Amino acid sequence: MSTTTVCGPAQDSGYRAVLGAPHVARLMGGTLIGRLPTGMAPIAILLLVRAEHGSLALAGLLGALYGLACAVGQPLLGRQVDRHGQTRILVPAAIAASTAFLLLPCTGPTGHPVLAALAVLVAGLASPPLESGLRALWPHLLPEPGRQRAALALDSSTQGLVFIAGPLLAAGFAAGAGAYTAVVATAALGLLGSGLVVTAAPSRTWAPPAGRRVHWSGPVRVPGLRVLFVALIGTGVALGAVNVLALSAGERHHAGWLSGAMPAALSVGSMLGGLVYGHRTWPGAPARHLVAASVGFAAGWLPLLSDPLPTVAVVLAALPGVFLAPLLTAAFVTVDRLALKGESTEAFAWLIACIGLGQAAGTGLASLASTTGPLLLAAVPFAGACAALALLRRFTHHLSA
Repeated sequence: MSTTTVCGPAQDSGYRAVLGAPHVARLMGGTLIGRLPTGMAPIAILLLVRAEHGSLALAGLLGALYGLACAVGQPLLGRQVDRHGQTRILVPAAIAASTAFLLLPCTGPTGHPVLAALAVLVAGLASPPLESGLRALWPHLLPEPGRQRAALALDSSTQGLVFIAGPLLAAGFAAGAGAYTAVVATAALGLLGSGLVVTAAPSRTWAPPAGRRVHWSGPVRVPGLRVLFVALIGTGVALGAVNVLALSAGERHHAGWLSGAMPAALSVGSMLGGLVYGHRTWPGAPARHLVAASVGFAAGWLPLLSDPLPTVAVVLAALPGVFLAPLLTAAFVTVDRLALKGESTEAFAWLIACIGLGQAAGTGLASLASTTGPLLLAAVPFAGACAALALLRRFTHHLSA
């Protein structure tokens, strides 16, 4: 797939055309549902441990372990998809991940943290690479380049729904039926979404290129991709820290609803920013967009350093989100251009994995920090991320807008 800048003069009709194409709505909807555990699990795990009167540190570390396991599992499973096709990998992965979630409440995380860690580890490692798999399907679903561009813009924007609905669903299930139910719902929704994807004809029939030899290092041997992957770890740090920040701020201000509302507000901003970004043509190469969006993302966290009142914090949490979807869209465009033939699923999975690695670090470090620590952990790493993205321009200056 050769994707150019994700925008165009008639984007609204492009979005309608994309959704009206055969199988597209089902695959996008299934991917969104199947990825809900990504947004639900960190909150569900935190609430489960706290419901058993466990420490915030234990809750945060289990959430970090889940994010770390996802980060490790995505490129490994993505490589297997590139080798063996989607059905043979996604089906057992989805079953294993959902089973691990179902077993997590049975372990008694506070009393048996090792067993809980094992369940969380399996759930993360087996998380099916639905997002990277969908992006590998776009050339087959939409051969026309204009529709592919619209699809990528819509795809990147709607991914924010995972982090809007996910935290709200986890917090809602926990409030209405208990934290155990939130974890069970996480398992059920992941299995449902994966089932919608793997039973669709394009996923079942997708096959990797015949006779392709796999290099042991995969996409990370491409210099520009290595720089990009490392830079996006910083983006993940904030996404992981904000969950703990929201929970601790909710406890500090006696507003438990913040645990779901702040991450959801971040995602609302991301969805709106992504739709605006995809609505028009922006000058410059994707690397320039990456740097600009990263600077905006970093600056967006600064107003939260004052520890504002809960309602104000929810509004302010949307500010960095405005730049998140444009950042990710430009990153996916760059990956698509630099990835070698037959390695697209793994390359996209590496991008997702590096963000997940940052999320794990942000969750773990924020859970061990002071009350102001999570905010600092959410903001400071972006100086390094922006610098790394600036270096990326050296490798991608040949990419046109």
